[in-house]
Amino acid sequence: MTVCTLTDTAKLQINTICEENAVYGVSLNLKGGGCAGFEYDWDTIATEADVEDKSTVIDAGVGKFIIGSTSLMFLFGTEVDYVKSIVGSNFEIKNPNSTSSCGCGVSVNFDVDKLDNSLATAI
Repeated sequence: MTVCTLTDTAKLQINTICEENAVYGVSLNLKGGGCAGFEYDWDTIATEADVEDKSTVIDAGVGKFIIGSTSLMFLFGTEVDYVKSIVGSNFEIKNPNSTSSCGCGVSVNFDVDKLDNSLATAI
């Protein structure tokens, strides 16, 4: 199982963000909160030196996609896509580890026992 898969449209958008903002990469982490228990937390990373130790860095071309080490077990096997619709555009996260999510697409919940088992079999 792959740590995280980026679609071609996600890579293109990550590269666009990095070029337009003169940053090294785009990061995705999880933090406590939201109506489902956790929230996806997007940010930019200015330079390679700003990447935290043990983070996973995925090459998207010009830019990098970075997952913090504390979020990795929650995001293992996730697919990140970038979608455009009549009402806007956003990164869409298809996370096989989530047990529920909010309609906003930002807040998710996890079964920790499932995470431990899926990570153990992937290693």
